[in-house]
Order: sequence, then C-alpha cells, then structure tokens
Amino acid sequence: MSTNNKSLKHKRILLKLSGEALSGDQQFGINPVALSQIAEELMAISKLGVELGLVLGAGNLFRGSALTATGISRVTGDHIGMLATVMNALAMQDALVRLGNDCRVLSAISITGLVQPFEMRSADDFLSDGKIIIFTAGTGHPFFTTDTAACLRAIEVGADAIYKATKVDGVYSTDPHLDANAVKYDNLSYDQVLEQKLAVMDATAICMCRDNDLPIYVYSMDKANGLQAILQGAKDGTLISRGSA
Repeated sequence: MSTNNKSLKHKRILLKLSGEALSGDQQFGINPVALSQIAEELMAISKLGVELGLVLGAGNLFRGSALTATGISRVTGDHIGMLATVMNALAMQDALVRLGNDCRVLSAISITGLVQPFEMRSADDFLSDGKIIIFTAGTGHPFFTTDTAACLRAIEVGADAIYKATKVDGVYSTDPHLDANAVKYDNLSYDQVLEQKLAVMDATAICMCRDNDLPIYVYSMDKANGLQAILQGAKDGTLISRGSA
C-alpha cells in the first residue's frame, strides 16, 4: 500500500455506490464491463494510499417497492434486498481480487461460507492493511436504507468522509434532468438538506452524519476518475457539512 497520502484530502473514506452503477448501460443485472471499470478505479484509489470502504445498493437486481406493491410485506422485501446487496458485493469482490486487492466482504447478516460477519475491529484492521472492504446486507435490519448503512459503517470505522456517487455532478435544487433551471449547490449544510428535502440521502442518514460531523461529498459516477480527482484536491461535486452554503 502506498504511504504517499499527505496530499490527499482524506485518508479513510466510505464510498456509497448505487446498484445501478454495476448495470452500466443495461437496465438490469451486473454488466461485466461496468464492474471491471469500477474495480479498476477503486484499485487506483487504493494505490494512492486511501483506506477504502464500500457500500453497494441493489437496485440493479431488486426493487423492494415493486414487490411490496404486490402485497408482500416490507420486512420480507427488505430482507430480499439485503441478499441482493450480497450478490453485488461478491461480484465486486471477485473483480477486485482479480486485480490484486485482498478485498473482504463483511456482512451485517450471517451467511456462513460466503462472507465474513461484520466486526468493527476486524474492519479497522483490514482497512489499515490496505484491503478494500465491502460492507454488505445493509444494517441487518429492515426499514433502513443502504444510505443509512453506509453512514453507520463510516462512523463505526472512523472514516474521514462519505463519498456518494450519483448520476449528476452534485446536489441540485430540483432534478436537472427534468428542470433546466435547476441550481447546483457547491456547499450545503446538513440542515439545509433536511429543510429543503433535497434528494441526497434519507433523513436518518443525514442526521447521523450531522450528529457525528461526518462530511458527505456528492459527485458524478459517470466522470472518469472523478473520485480520485476530488481526493487529490479538485473542486467538484457538492460538499455537505456543518458549514452553510
């Protein structure tokens, strides 16, 4: 692992990626090309000396809202969603191991023989050793999103910041795909996100970050090496922190 990290904005981060990032230009499933591209970018970040944890969503494989609309309980739907995140995690682990990183998958639910159970001290040791950690199965409980799981794990392992990759280059006042007059924010406070009901993360996740003074960087996942550039000082995306915009 590189030790040349004095010029990096953060040493230890938690990256939140949507499941759709793995589907690439497909509408469903795991696209091998997209998977490889993401793995290569994560490896490049790790080689800079960044200690990297990752939380993946599962929207490319499963949408609980569609299932619960048929009458299946929210609890069952959330449990299925947790298992879908494990599937994504195993695929990403395989891609990273093939590139040479001793990636570990740590799960909030016990799945003997496939993944290791999450344990805070083990996670801290793995990150310090340069292993990329994929935290999976959410928090292990229904009614909590993977955004909340990402904030929880980031706080537990002492991450310096959360980075959330989205389809746009930051946080906007409205959806820029639907509103040509949408305004992009360079900086926001946690309270502004909550008061304006901006679609960044769910309210539980934002409150957890606010209460633990954990900054959130929102950037475009479609920009090649975008995260690496921000970590090396580029001004891009939107920063959500205790300060005001």
